[in-house]
Amino acid sequence: MGLARNVIFIQTAFIGDAILATSMLESWRLAHPQDHLHLVVRSGNKSLFQDHPFLAGLHVWEKTKNPFSRYFNLLKLGLRIRRAGVDVLVTPHRHVSSGMIRVMSGAKSSACFSEHPMAWLFGHRELHGLGNGEHEIERNHRLIVPWVGSDKPRMPKLYAHQRAANEAAVHSFGVAAPSSQWATKKWPSEHWVQWLDLEYERFPQRQIVLMGGPDDRSDLEDIRQRSSHNQLEIRTDLTLLESAGLMEKASWVVTNDSGPMHMASALNVPTVAIFCSTLPAFGFGPLADKSTIVEKAEELSCRPCGVHGKSSCPVGHFKCGVDVSPQQVLTAVSAVSSTV
Repeated sequence: MGLARNVIFIQTAFIGDAILATSMLESWRLAHPQDHLHLVVRSGNKSLFQDHPFLAGLHVWEKTKNPFSRYFNLLKLGLRIRRAGVDVLVTPHRHVSSGMIRVMSGAKSSACFSEHPMAWLFGHRELHGLGNGEHEIERNHRLIVPWVGSDKPRMPKLYAHQRAANEAAVHSFGVAAPSSQWATKKWPSEHWVQWLDLEYERFPQRQIVLMGGPDDRSDLEDIRQRSSHNQLEIRTDLTLLESAGLMEKASWVVTNDSGPMHMASALNVPTVAIFCSTLPAFGFGPLADKSTIVEKAEELSCRPCGVHGKSSCPVGHFKCGVDVSPQQVLTAVSAVSSTV
Protein backbone atom coordinates (compact mmCIF):
# COMPACT_ATOMS: atom_id res chain seq x y z
CA MET A 1 0.00 0.00 0.00
CA GLY A 2 2.97 2.33 0.50
CA LEU A 3 3.70 5.18 2.86
CA ALA A 4 0.97 7.69 3.61
CA ARG A 5 1.30 10.98 1.73
CA ASN A 6 -0.08 14.43 2.41
CA VAL A 7 -2.20 15.30 -0.62
CA ILE A 8 -3.78 18.72 -0.97
CA PHE A 9 -6.54 19.81 -3.37
CA ILE A 10 -7.16 23.50 -4.02
CA GLN A 11 -10.51 24.84 -5.22
CA THR A 12 -11.22 28.36 -3.94
CA ALA A 13 -13.84 29.25 -6.57
CA PHE A 14 -17.62 29.11 -6.16
CA ILE A 15 -19.77 26.61 -4.25
CA GLY A 16 -20.46 24.45 -7.29
CA ASP A 17 -16.78 24.23 -8.20
CA ALA A 18 -15.90 23.14 -4.65
CA ILE A 19 -18.60 20.48 -4.70
CA LEU A 20 -17.45 19.10 -8.06
CA ALA A 21 -13.88 18.91 -6.71
CA THR A 22 -15.06 16.29 -4.18
CA SER A 23 -15.08 13.81 -7.06
CA MET A 24 -11.27 13.90 -6.93
CA LEU A 25 -11.33 13.31 -3.18
CA GLU A 26 -13.54 10.26 -3.65
CA SER A 27 -11.38 8.85 -6.47
CA TRP A 28 -8.13 9.37 -4.56
CA ARG A 29 -9.55 7.89 -1.38
CA LEU A 30 -10.59 4.75 -3.26
CA ALA A 31 -7.14 4.34 -4.85
CA HIS A 32 -5.01 5.34 -1.83
CA PRO A 33 -6.96 5.03 1.43
CA GLN A 34 -3.78 5.43 3.47
CA ASP A 35 -3.08 8.98 2.23
CA HIS A 36 -3.94 12.08 4.23
CA LEU A 37 -6.21 14.27 2.11
CA HIS A 38 -6.49 18.02 2.56
CA LEU A 39 -8.74 20.57 0.87
CA VAL A 40 -8.36 24.33 0.41
CA VAL A 41 -11.58 26.35 -0.09
CA ARG A 42 -12.66 29.96 0.21
CA SER A 43 -14.19 31.01 3.52
CA GLY A 44 -17.82 30.95 2.36
CA ASN A 45 -17.60 27.27 1.43
CA LYS A 46 -16.06 26.03 4.68
CA SER A 47 -19.29 24.69 6.16
CA LEU A 48 -19.74 22.26 3.25
CA PHE A 49 -16.88 20.14 4.57
CA GLN A 50 -17.22 20.37 8.33
CA ASP A 51 -17.00 16.94 9.96
CA HIS A 52 -16.02 15.37 6.64
CA PRO A 53 -15.31 11.71 7.45
CA PHE A 54 -11.94 11.34 5.74
CA LEU A 55 -10.48 14.82 5.27
CA ALA A 56 -7.31 15.14 7.32
CA GLY A 57 -7.31 18.91 6.96
CA LEU A 58 -9.62 21.70 5.80
CA HIS A 59 -7.80 24.92 4.94
CA VAL A 60 -9.63 28.18 4.35
CA TRP A 61 -8.62 31.24 2.37
CA GLU A 62 -10.28 34.29 3.92
CA LYS A 63 -10.92 35.97 0.59
CA THR A 64 -11.83 39.49 1.73
CA LYS A 65 -12.74 42.41 -0.54
CA ASN A 66 -9.70 44.33 0.66
CA PRO A 67 -6.82 43.34 -1.66
CA PHE A 68 -4.15 43.78 1.02
CA SER A 69 -5.99 41.58 3.54
CA ARG A 70 -6.91 39.06 0.88
CA TYR A 71 -3.33 38.37 -0.19
CA PHE A 72 -1.93 38.67 3.31
CA ASN A 73 -4.36 35.90 4.27
CA LEU A 74 -3.23 33.93 1.23
CA LEU A 75 0.39 34.26 2.36
CA LYS A 76 -0.46 32.99 5.85
CA LEU A 77 -2.39 30.10 4.34
CA GLY A 78 0.48 29.12 2.06
CA LEU A 79 2.96 29.12 4.92
CA ARG A 80 0.65 26.99 7.10
CA ILE A 81 0.35 24.48 4.27
CA ARG A 82 4.12 24.42 3.81
CA ARG A 83 4.67 23.69 7.51
CA ALA A 84 2.23 20.77 7.26
CA GLY A 85 4.31 19.25 4.45
CA VAL A 86 2.87 18.49 1.00
CA ASP A 87 3.71 15.46 -1.11
CA VAL A 88 1.16 16.05 -3.88
CA LEU A 89 -0.74 19.26 -4.74
CA VAL A 90 -3.61 19.25 -7.26
CA THR A 91 -5.69 22.22 -8.35
CA PRO A 92 -8.46 22.49 -10.94
CA HIS A 93 -8.57 26.20 -10.01
CA ARG A 94 -7.19 28.27 -12.88
CA HIS A 95 -6.15 31.50 -11.18
CA VAL A 96 -2.96 33.07 -9.86
CA SER A 97 -3.89 32.52 -6.21
CA SER A 98 -3.64 28.72 -6.48
CA GLY A 99 -0.30 29.13 -8.24
CA MET A 100 0.94 31.24 -5.32
CA ILE A 101 -0.08 28.47 -2.92
CA ARG A 102 1.80 26.01 -5.11
CA VAL A 103 4.96 28.14 -4.81
CA MET A 104 4.67 28.47 -1.03
CA SER A 105 3.69 24.85 -0.42
CA GLY A 106 6.98 23.25 -1.45
CA ALA A 107 4.97 20.35 -2.88
CA LYS A 108 7.06 17.48 -4.25
CA SER A 109 4.57 16.75 -7.07
CA SER A 110 1.77 18.85 -8.51
CA ALA A 111 -0.89 19.04 -11.22
CA CYS A 112 -2.98 21.77 -12.84
CA PHE A 113 -4.65 22.64 -16.12
CA SER A 114 -2.48 24.02 -18.90
CA GLU A 115 -4.64 27.15 -18.99
CA HIS A 116 -3.47 28.07 -15.47
CA PRO A 117 -1.50 31.37 -15.65
CA MET A 118 1.34 29.77 -13.64
CA ALA A 119 1.16 26.33 -15.28
CA TRP A 120 4.94 26.09 -15.76
CA LEU A 121 5.30 25.62 -11.99
CA PHE A 122 3.32 22.36 -12.02
CA GLY A 123 4.80 18.99 -12.89
CA HIS A 124 1.69 17.51 -14.52
CA ARG A 125 -0.52 19.58 -16.82
CA GLU A 126 -3.69 18.78 -18.73
CA LEU A 127 -5.72 20.86 -21.19
CA HIS A 128 -8.98 21.88 -19.57
CA GLY A 129 -10.95 22.13 -22.80
CA LEU A 130 -14.13 23.96 -21.76
CA GLY A 131 -16.95 22.70 -23.97
CA ASN A 132 -15.01 19.67 -25.22
CA GLY A 133 -17.87 17.28 -24.43
CA GLU A 134 -16.57 16.26 -21.02
CA HIS A 135 -18.23 17.02 -17.72
CA GLU A 136 -16.13 19.08 -15.31
CA ILE A 137 -15.58 16.06 -13.05
CA GLU A 138 -14.07 14.20 -16.03
CA ARG A 139 -11.76 17.11 -16.79
CA ASN A 140 -10.74 17.35 -13.12
CA HIS A 141 -10.15 13.62 -12.99
CA ARG A 142 -7.54 13.79 -15.75
CA LEU A 143 -5.38 15.79 -13.33
CA ILE A 144 -5.09 12.86 -10.94
CA VAL A 145 -4.90 9.92 -13.37
CA PRO A 146 -1.07 9.67 -12.97
CA TRP A 147 -1.65 8.83 -9.30
CA VAL A 148 -4.98 6.96 -9.24
CA GLY A 149 -4.63 5.12 -12.55
CA SER A 150 -8.35 5.10 -13.41
CA ASP A 151 -9.97 6.86 -16.34
CA LYS A 152 -13.39 6.98 -14.68
CA PRO A 153 -14.11 9.57 -11.97
CA ARG A 154 -16.13 8.88 -8.88
CA MET A 155 -19.25 10.98 -8.35
CA PRO A 156 -18.94 14.12 -6.20
CA LYS A 157 -20.24 13.56 -2.69
CA LEU A 158 -21.28 15.59 0.34
CA TYR A 159 -21.66 14.20 3.84
CA ALA A 160 -24.69 16.13 5.01
CA HIS A 161 -25.79 17.19 8.47
CA GLN A 162 -29.12 15.71 9.43
CA ARG A 163 -30.51 18.36 11.82
CA ALA A 164 -32.45 20.18 9.13
CA ALA A 165 -33.50 16.92 7.50
CA ASN A 166 -35.05 15.75 10.76
CA GLU A 167 -37.16 18.91 10.84
CA ALA A 168 -38.58 18.27 7.37
CA ALA A 169 -42.16 17.25 6.75
CA VAL A 170 -42.93 13.56 7.10
CA HIS A 171 -44.64 13.57 3.71
CA SER A 172 -42.85 14.06 0.43
CA PHE A 173 -41.64 17.55 -0.37
CA GLY A 174 -39.79 19.28 -3.16
CA VAL A 175 -37.06 21.89 -3.09
CA ALA A 176 -36.97 24.97 -5.32
CA ALA A 177 -33.79 27.06 -5.54
CA PRO A 178 -34.57 30.20 -7.57
CA SER A 179 -31.39 32.14 -6.74
CA SER A 180 -28.01 32.58 -8.38
CA GLN A 181 -25.12 35.00 -8.06
CA TRP A 182 -25.54 35.81 -11.76
CA ALA A 183 -28.72 37.51 -12.98
CA THR A 184 -28.65 35.84 -16.39
CA LYS A 185 -28.61 32.40 -14.77
CA LYS A 186 -31.85 33.12 -12.90
CA TRP A 187 -35.11 31.95 -14.42
CA PRO A 188 -37.49 34.95 -14.12
CA SER A 189 -39.31 35.16 -10.79
CA GLU A 190 -42.72 35.42 -12.48
CA HIS A 191 -42.05 32.04 -14.12
CA TRP A 192 -41.20 30.52 -10.74
CA VAL A 193 -44.54 31.82 -9.46
CA GLN A 194 -46.45 30.39 -12.42
CA TRP A 195 -44.74 27.00 -12.11
CA LEU A 196 -45.46 26.84 -8.36
CA ASP A 197 -49.11 27.58 -9.08
CA LEU A 198 -49.20 24.73 -11.60
CA GLU A 199 -47.64 22.38 -9.04
CA TYR A 200 -50.27 23.42 -6.51
CA GLU A 201 -53.04 22.53 -8.97
CA ARG A 202 -51.58 19.03 -9.34
CA PHE A 203 -50.58 18.34 -5.73
CA PRO A 204 -52.13 20.88 -3.33
CA GLN A 205 -50.87 19.00 -0.25
CA ARG A 206 -47.23 18.73 -1.30
CA GLN A 207 -44.89 21.06 0.53
CA ILE A 208 -42.22 22.88 -1.47
CA VAL A 209 -39.24 24.42 0.29
CA LEU A 210 -37.88 27.62 -1.24
CA MET A 211 -34.18 27.37 -0.42
CA GLY A 212 -31.48 30.02 -0.51
CA GLY A 213 -28.99 32.01 1.51
CA PRO A 214 -29.75 34.90 3.89
CA ASP A 215 -29.33 37.43 1.06
CA ASP A 216 -32.02 35.64 -0.96
CA ARG A 217 -34.73 36.04 1.67
CA SER A 218 -36.52 39.02 0.13
CA ASP A 219 -36.63 37.45 -3.35
CA LEU A 220 -38.03 34.21 -1.95
CA GLU A 221 -40.62 36.11 0.11
CA ASP A 222 -41.70 37.93 -3.04
CA ILE A 223 -42.18 34.64 -4.89
CA ARG A 224 -44.15 33.15 -2.00
CA GLN A 225 -46.43 36.18 -1.69
CA ARG A 226 -47.25 36.19 -5.40
CA SER A 227 -47.91 32.46 -5.61
CA SER A 228 -51.23 30.82 -4.82
CA HIS A 229 -49.37 27.77 -3.47
CA ASN A 230 -50.10 27.65 0.28
CA GLN A 231 -47.61 24.90 1.12
CA LEU A 232 -44.44 26.95 0.59
CA GLU A 233 -41.74 27.18 3.25
CA ILE A 234 -38.71 29.44 3.05
CA ARG A 235 -35.36 28.25 4.44
CA THR A 236 -32.51 30.75 4.40
CA ASP A 237 -31.32 30.05 7.94
CA LEU A 238 -29.30 26.90 7.28
CA THR A 239 -25.59 26.37 6.79
CA LEU A 240 -24.59 24.89 3.45
CA LEU A 241 -24.24 21.44 4.96
CA GLU A 242 -27.57 21.71 6.78
CA SER A 243 -29.14 22.73 3.46
CA ALA A 244 -27.65 19.58 1.97
CA GLY A 245 -29.17 17.53 4.79
CA LEU A 246 -32.60 18.92 4.00
CA MET A 247 -32.17 18.56 0.24
CA GLU A 248 -31.11 14.94 0.64
CA LYS A 249 -34.60 14.07 1.89
CA ALA A 250 -36.44 15.86 -0.92
CA SER A 251 -38.36 14.07 -3.66
CA TRP A 252 -36.83 16.41 -6.23
CA VAL A 253 -34.98 19.69 -6.67
CA VAL A 254 -35.71 22.41 -9.21
CA THR A 255 -32.80 24.80 -9.59
CA ASN A 256 -31.01 27.20 -11.89
CA ASP A 257 -27.52 26.40 -13.19
CA SER A 258 -26.03 27.25 -9.79
CA GLY A 259 -24.66 25.82 -6.55
CA PRO A 260 -27.84 23.95 -5.50
CA MET A 261 -27.72 21.98 -8.76
CA HIS A 262 -24.26 20.67 -7.89
CA MET A 263 -25.37 20.02 -4.31
CA ALA A 264 -28.24 17.89 -5.64
CA SER A 265 -25.75 16.01 -7.84
CA ALA A 266 -23.52 15.25 -4.84
CA LEU A 267 -26.56 13.94 -2.96
CA ASN A 268 -28.04 12.09 -5.98
CA VAL A 269 -31.41 13.82 -5.59
CA PRO A 270 -33.68 13.89 -8.68
CA THR A 271 -32.94 17.22 -10.35
CA VAL A 272 -34.51 19.61 -12.83
CA ALA A 273 -31.84 22.10 -13.93
CA ILE A 274 -32.94 25.27 -15.73
CA PHE A 275 -30.27 26.69 -18.03
CA CYS A 276 -30.75 30.26 -19.19
CA SER A 277 -27.68 32.14 -20.46
CA THR A 278 -25.18 29.31 -19.95
CA LEU A 279 -24.97 26.03 -21.85
CA PRO A 280 -24.96 22.43 -20.58
CA ALA A 281 -22.20 21.87 -23.17
CA PHE A 282 -19.82 23.77 -20.89
CA GLY A 283 -19.72 20.57 -18.82
CA PHE A 284 -21.41 21.64 -15.59
CA GLY A 285 -24.77 19.90 -15.92
CA PRO A 286 -26.59 17.82 -13.28
CA LEU A 287 -25.23 14.38 -12.40
CA ALA A 288 -28.01 12.78 -10.37
CA ASP A 289 -29.24 9.43 -11.67
CA LYS A 290 -32.62 11.06 -12.30
CA SER A 291 -31.97 14.48 -13.77
CA THR A 292 -33.03 16.55 -16.73
CA ILE A 293 -32.17 19.91 -18.24
CA VAL A 294 -34.73 22.52 -19.27
CA GLU A 295 -33.68 25.25 -21.68
CA LYS A 296 -34.94 27.26 -24.65
CA ALA A 297 -35.33 24.87 -27.54
CA GLU A 298 -34.39 27.32 -30.31
CA GLU A 299 -30.86 28.63 -30.65
CA LEU A 300 -30.11 32.27 -29.89
CA SER A 301 -27.20 34.09 -31.52
CA CYS A 302 -26.47 35.79 -28.18
CA ARG A 303 -26.41 32.56 -26.13
CA PRO A 304 -24.14 31.98 -24.37
CA CYS A 305 -23.27 35.55 -23.43
CA GLY A 306 -20.53 34.36 -21.06
CA VAL A 307 -19.10 31.38 -19.22
CA HIS A 308 -20.45 32.34 -15.79
CA GLY A 309 -23.40 34.53 -16.68
CA LYS A 310 -23.75 38.29 -16.35
CA SER A 311 -25.34 40.88 -14.07
CA SER A 312 -27.92 41.69 -16.78
CA CYS A 313 -28.86 40.59 -20.28
CA PRO A 314 -26.43 42.27 -22.71
CA VAL A 315 -29.10 42.63 -25.41
CA GLY A 316 -32.03 43.40 -23.11
CA HIS A 317 -34.61 40.76 -24.04
CA PHE A 318 -33.36 37.83 -21.89
CA LYS A 319 -35.09 35.36 -24.20
CA CYS A 320 -32.88 32.52 -22.93
CA GLY A 321 -34.77 32.76 -19.63
CA VAL A 322 -38.12 34.28 -20.57
CA ASP A 323 -38.77 31.68 -23.27
CA VAL A 324 -38.36 28.72 -20.88
CA SER A 325 -41.97 28.07 -19.94
CA PRO A 326 -43.41 26.99 -16.57
CA GLN A 327 -45.09 24.09 -18.40
CA GLN A 328 -41.66 22.81 -19.49
CA VAL A 329 -40.54 22.72 -15.88
CA LEU A 330 -43.78 21.08 -14.75
CA THR A 331 -43.27 18.32 -17.32
CA ALA A 332 -39.63 17.90 -16.28
CA VAL A 333 -40.56 17.50 -12.59
CA SER A 334 -42.96 14.72 -13.58
CA ALA A 335 -40.17 13.02 -15.51
CA VAL A 336 -37.68 12.90 -12.61
CA SER A 337 -40.05 12.45 -9.68
CA SER A 338 -40.53 8.93 -8.37
CA THR A 339 -43.66 10.00 -6.51
CA VAL A 340 -45.64 11.45 -9.44
